[in-house]
Amino acid sequence: MSESAATSSQTGAAGGYETLAGLIGDLAEPAMPPPVPLIPQTWGWAVLAALVLVGLAWAGWRGYRHRKANAYRRAALAELAGTQSAADMAVLLRRTALAAYPRAQVAGLTGRDWLGFLGQSGGQAFPEAAGAELLSAPYRPGQATASAELRAAVRHWVSHHQVEGTHR
Repeated sequence: MSESAATSSQTGAAGGYETLAGLIGDLAEPAMPPPVPLIPQTWGWAVLAALVLVGLAWAGWRGYRHRKANAYRRAALAELAGTQSAADMAVLLRRTALAAYPRAQVAGLTGRDWLGFLGQSGGQAFPEAAGAELLSAPYRPGQATASAELRAAVRHWVSHHQVEGTHR
């Protein structure tokens, strides 16, 4: 058999190759697809992104205002941590109330009216024993330390009092 006849017997119906190994050598790499864009292609996504940004800005602004409005509470709680005497706690409580409420509403309150105001604005009645200690503290400067009940009542009022008309 001649050489050309042998070559023609190897070629078959599959593009001139009889074996699969011969076909693999002629394969070409597929073309790479275009890169996927990271920018949304429709205007709806742009609107959604704008709304999310506006919402985040609004939430940040509200958080800033809330933090700024409650700065007096943080300062009072920090001062309370270093305060030992009941007289100093009475002064701290009065200063905190004056920072949160109008002067005309708070400055003239004394005795049971003061305790009633503290109970009403603090969300729960001011404890009886702590109230008695608070009322007598400015007149007993020799008292060294305040009771744990008074300290807890002052801490609760500073942390939880509500100012009408605002949500601090």
